[in-house]
Amino acid sequence: MPSRNITKLDVAESYYHVYARGINKQELYLNAADYKYFIKLFERYLSRKISLSKSGVGYPNYAAKVELLCYCLMPNHFHLLLYQFDQKYMSRLMRSIMTSYSRYFNLKYKRTGAVFESTYKASKIDYQSYLEHITRYIHLNPRYYKRYPYSSVKYYTKDELTAPEWINTARILDIFENKDDYKQFLGDYESHKSMLDELRHELADG
Repeated sequence: MPSRNITKLDVAESYYHVYARGINKQELYLNAADYKYFIKLFERYLSRKISLSKSGVGYPNYAAKVELLCYCLMPNHFHLLLYQFDQKYMSRLMRSIMTSYSRYFNLKYKRTGAVFESTYKASKIDYQSYLEHITRYIHLNPRYYKRYPYSSVKYYTKDELTAPEWINTARILDIFENKDDYKQFLGDYESHKSMLDELRHELADG
């Protein structure tokens, strides 16, 4: 079973369900531009090509160290599924993303102080058989998940869409026959609820 809410456990070649929310459960994203900026941070830190700041300095690049498998951004929290190749790089990636977004958010809204409630929470996924269920847990967070714009579900369910290079859907989709098979899996609510009952106390809070 996944290990409950452990952020200190740092293991190479491991899957993690990562979660964080806004301070005092306040909203992290106040409009579409905020969501898009956060998603742009995935591209900045996980694309194979190093991104440059306005001053020409390269941002840290974690493309060969961490993979983003799926994500969902909700108004006051987010969920990610990550695969870490080497120790410490998941924490470095999360520090880069959360620090960059906090700086952006505070500057845009003329505020100071913490944006996130605390450091992220992470649950290590110990068995491959649970990966598919974790992705469903993440993708079904929004009520109208099929048309929700701020999750990776579209890259898992729409044949005409190819995932950008900063997200790796193959690790999960290879478990299924095709995208239609994954869509049917998402729609299987009875099975979903049954699995959530089993995982409820093991997944990162959310």
